[in-house]
Amino acid sequence: MFKEKWRLFVDTILLGVIGGLSAQVFMCLLRLFDDLFLRRLAGYQAPGLPGEGGTLTQVIGPHHLWLVPVACTLGGLISGLLVYGIAPEAEGHGTDTAVRAYHRSGGFIRLRVPPLKMLTSAITIGSGGAAGREGPTALISAGFGSIYATLTRRSDADRRLLVLIGMAAGLSAIFRSPIGTALFAVEVLYNGMDFESDALIYTMIASVVAYAVNGLFVGWAPLFSVPALAPTSFVDYFWYLVLGLACGVMAALVPVVFYRLRDAFHRLPGPPHVKPALGGLALGLLALQLPQVLGGGYGWIQLAIDGRLAVDLMLALAFAKLLAFALTVSSGGSGGVFAPTLYVGAMLGGVLGRLLHQPAAAFVVVGMAATFGGAARVPIATLWMVTEMTGGYKLLVPAALAVMFSAIVQSLLSGHLRLKYISLYEAQVASPADSPVHTTEYLNVALRLLERHKIRLPASLDPVNLRDILAAGLPVDLPDGRQFVLGAVPPGSPLLGRPADRAFEEVPESSVAAAFRAGQTLLAHGGVTLRAGDRLLVLAPAALCDRIRRRLAPPVPV
Repeated sequence: MFKEKWRLFVDTILLGVIGGLSAQVFMCLLRLFDDLFLRRLAGYQAPGLPGEGGTLTQVIGPHHLWLVPVACTLGGLISGLLVYGIAPEAEGHGTDTAVRAYHRSGGFIRLRVPPLKMLTSAITIGSGGAAGREGPTALISAGFGSIYATLTRRSDADRRLLVLIGMAAGLSAIFRSPIGTALFAVEVLYNGMDFESDALIYTMIASVVAYAVNGLFVGWAPLFSVPALAPTSFVDYFWYLVLGLACGVMAALVPVVFYRLRDAFHRLPGPPHVKPALGGLALGLLALQLPQVLGGGYGWIQLAIDGRLAVDLMLALAFAKLLAFALTVSSGGSGGVFAPTLYVGAMLGGVLGRLLHQPAAAFVVVGMAATFGGAARVPIATLWMVTEMTGGYKLLVPAALAVMFSAIVQSLLSGHLRLKYISLYEAQVASPADSPVHTTEYLNVALRLLERHKIRLPASLDPVNLRDILAAGLPVDLPDGRQFVLGAVPPGSPLLGRPADRAFEEVPESSVAAAFRAGQTLLAHGGVTLRAGDRLLVLAPAALCDRIRRRLAPPVPV
């Protein structure tokens, strides 16, 4: 046990260094493509953060904004061709892919994904795509964790942990937020306020190491410059509560717009390679009227913090940015949703701050945290991330009030309106009990307890245990209308050599929960290919279970 802990500690330090360095490479690529597409081709320069070497001024070249749609379309086309031609799982905002890898594939991420995600995200954002750094960085650094696990021949359990460690390290460096990103990596997996608490000590160490490595290059100052503000009366807290309620409504709207537009792009005829170009063209046309929606938009957030944007402009930008980042990422473009959602919350907070005669900086900062915390269902992590990114520690208490009310409102609205999309991260599950990772663990515990007669069954079931029920082909009904099917892969089966996670992809809503081989339980993922004799535990809708059974032989004991 001591040797294993020591090895994980060394792994954590190493991945922290890798995360810090990979963030620097990614930022260099972002600057390169921003200069190539927007400055040189389109003649446009957005305001940038002084802490990153930018200036808070917008520059529009001699061609006005007419070449901006060209830049956005070209960037989307190049990104789409690269992603869909090499690794389709690298499309979109990235964090979902990392979360899905944790839950569904034992943390397995293909070798080609991190470098491809780094390149295509830099092209998308650098050409004006309204996307952020968070999603790409999460997948890039999580991918390096997965690759490291493969090279060192680690178990699935270790691989999943290393993926979370890598994710936390990369995010810490890119956002200069060691505590918030360590929490984010263990909170983003679930949409029901659960954490992978066992991983927190490692994600925290990796985050601090990556933060220190990144600081050697860019310093340790927060990304945003915020004056020291704090509520001065009891009434002030009431206004923060009002802000939280408003952000909760917006947070319920954000995933709906994002994924509905994603579904609309999926329904469009034609190859997926060109759809990011269509999204880029639509974004470029929108930018002819509101160029403020281009890119991540951190410079515009700083201007809102400084109180230098008009109320009507901020109101327009709150909704325009929502549409803009949906066009960019939902079409298949490569970029994150964190920065754009912060932007939406910042503008909403700025509007309410001005209307309620409250400090602009305070309401912008708290609006950022409350909107993303609710929309992504990661309130604790977001509270700390935004606080560290802005240095607004005196706002921690009112921000906590607003973020929690936003999360409550978002959850209530999503449930009451029966919204199909309740979070920005579709791969999240409600709790550990809903994750295939823990489902397998719970199943093994239940089977062991049954075998050892540690559970008293009803009299009618005393002679029978769960394995016998499954082996006999008798249905085991689950609350969601699905059933368990247990069977073996027969010799000569078309299933041989298939990735376990895609064994029954032609059967809708079915999934392989676990594979049993030589007395071991394997999680089903792309790194596990099926062999003759493997026993599969499959979840499928009751009406389709016979299709599963016809492809499997009666199982031998697990």
